[in-house]
Amino acid sequence: MSEPVRHIVFDIGKVLIHYDPELAFSRAIPDSARRRWFFENVCTPEWNIEQDRGRPWAEAEALLIERFPEEEENIRGFRRNWQEMVPHAHDDTVAIMERLIDGGHDVTMLTNFAADTLAEARTRFGFLGRPRGVTVSGEVRLIKPQREIYEHHVREFGLAPAHTLFIDDSATNVRGAIDAGWQAVQFVDASTLTRDLSARGIAVA
Repeated sequence: MSEPVRHIVFDIGKVLIHYDPELAFSRAIPDSARRRWFFENVCTPEWNIEQDRGRPWAEAEALLIERFPEEEENIRGFRRNWQEMVPHAHDDTVAIMERLIDGGHDVTMLTNFAADTLAEARTRFGFLGRPRGVTVSGEVRLIKPQREIYEHHVREFGLAPAHTLFIDDSATNVRGAIDAGWQAVQFVDASTLTRDLSARGIAVA
C-alpha cells in the first residue's frame, strides 16, 4: 500500500510542453535520411544532455564544429532555432496541474533542461510559474536519473520522499525517482495521468 501523496512533482518537457527537435530541422534539413544522420552523429541526444547538465552552448557548439566543420550552420541552429522545438503546451496536462494547485496540493517541478532555454520557456508559458518552485538540471549541474538530483529536490523544497509523487515521460527517470524513495508514474497522456492520480486518491475533475 502506497503512502498518501502530499507532494506532486511534474517534469516539464513532453509532459507540460511539447518538445521535438525535428520541428526545427525539418526546414533546415528537409531530407529525412540526412536529418536522421545529423541527429545520430552530430547533435545527438548524448551531446544535448550535457547542456541540460550545465555545459555552456558556446562550448558545446565549438566541440562539434571542430569535428564537423561542414555542419557549422546546422550545429549553431540547434540553439538558435530552439523556440521552434517547443511549439505549444500540452494544455490538458497543464489543466490537471493547475487544478491540483487550485485544489491546495503542493506542486513543484523537476526537469532536465538547460538553464537559459528554460528561462525562455518560462517567459513564453506563464503556467510554469504557478508551482511552488522548480529544480533545473542545468542550474544545479545534476541530471535525472542521478539519485542526487532527487535528493537535492527533496532538500530544497522540504519534501517527504515516500509521500512524493513524480510524473515524468521517461521510464528511466521514473525508475530513478523510485530508487530515491519516491512514488512515480510514467506520463503517457492526460487521461492516463488522471487515472493514475485517482488511484492514489487524488481527484482532478
